[in-house]
Amino acid sequence: MEKFNPKPYSARRARLLKRLKDAGGGIAVIPTAPEAARNRDTHYPYRHDSYAYYLSGFTEPEAVIVLMAGKKQGKAILFCRAKHEEREIWDGFRHGPKAARATFDFDEAYPVEEFDARLPGLMAGAPNLFYSMGFDAPFDDRVVKALNSVRNMVRLGLNAPDAIRDARSMIDAMRLVKDKHEIATMRRAGEISTEAHKRAMRTAKPGAFEYEVEAELLHEFRRQGSEYPAYTSIVAAGANACVLHYISNNQKMQDGDLLLIDAGCELNSYASDITRTFPVNGKFSGPQRDLYQIVLDAQSAAIAKTRPGTPYNVPHEAAVKVLAQGMLDVGLLKGSLDSAIEQGDKREGGYFRFYMHRTGHWLGLDVHDAGDYKHGDKWLPLAPGNMVTVEPGIYVRPARNVPKHFWNIGIRIEDDALVTAKGCDIITSECPKTVADIETWMAN
Repeated sequence: MEKFNPKPYSARRARLLKRLKDAGGGIAVIPTAPEAARNRDTHYPYRHDSYAYYLSGFTEPEAVIVLMAGKKQGKAILFCRAKHEEREIWDGFRHGPKAARATFDFDEAYPVEEFDARLPGLMAGAPNLFYSMGFDAPFDDRVVKALNSVRNMVRLGLNAPDAIRDARSMIDAMRLVKDKHEIATMRRAGEISTEAHKRAMRTAKPGAFEYEVEAELLHEFRRQGSEYPAYTSIVAAGANACVLHYISNNQKMQDGDLLLIDAGCELNSYASDITRTFPVNGKFSGPQRDLYQIVLDAQSAAIAKTRPGTPYNVPHEAAVKVLAQGMLDVGLLKGSLDSAIEQGDKREGGYFRFYMHRTGHWLGLDVHDAGDYKHGDKWLPLAPGNMVTVEPGIYVRPARNVPKHFWNIGIRIEDDALVTAKGCDIITSECPKTVADIETWMAN
């Protein structure tokens, strides 16, 4: 295993401390995610909070990060589980405060059992409390209790924070722009997911079940060092591909079906997100090919618009224009291109009937990553270091006025794009995508 490097995380804490100081200073409290019980003697697999991880690289449960942004130099404090020989025998290694402070480059570290007692003293005199309420009610209660404790000490000359401000919104703006460490991790995650999709294309065949293909994806993820899938894999054959978030993955694939796979691994806490659609028998039918090429052309149009300075919605609008024109060309829609776009979500005349989602989203520590898409009524401009997905699609359910040869065809094509100084870099481009490449890959 590669040795842990704390520098990217301590650099992020330093940047956040500066932002906190510029915002008036104070104390920021960022807890990791709570453990969740599956039943009375088993927890769900634990996954740390993305915000806490972004600032620390620390993955143990029951941890809290406290940042002190005063007039002078800031301070970063970690509260974590104490060393405990018996629990380590049962549950595995714990750093403990002393080792955690050194390994993760914190100024101070204490047992998490001391957090409630220490928090009022840390909070006293801070002009602002930077904390995100509403995500963990029991922890909210602990923070409010500490705040009220400081308020009750006003006669001792101790002042409580005047305002509670959202800590996550400041971190969101930082998370939108990936650093070199993050980009390298996400490139590797994209490579692993690409190999998993290639493996799925090799193994899918008529008569097999969707879950058999899902098993191949999961095998390749883990074989190459990924800890988990970044989200529940979608392996949808035939009509199932017209269900956007289909996850049952339990149907038998039939000769003539398209198989839509939306799957990506998580590597060192960072997500990848790829969708490919291909014929399980290795050959696209005429109608399948026609719709597939429309989606592929729409993705190409969106990728061409994924550039720094471009408002976030422009790639989506480029994809919609190509999709709507393609739907008109093949008879899924009637009328003019302008009317197909303007009517949008109108069931009879608009493109939304066959394409009902956006063309992408931020990608990072979460598959739908943190960060705003708009400031007020203006879309955020893309910037170098942004990581986005580009994922147009067409989904055709049976209906009276829909050509029957298109019924139950669902197609989505998705790649991960790093916005660069001059355009974008598709970090998942090695995954077969054109009709010719897919048919050739499946024939070998």
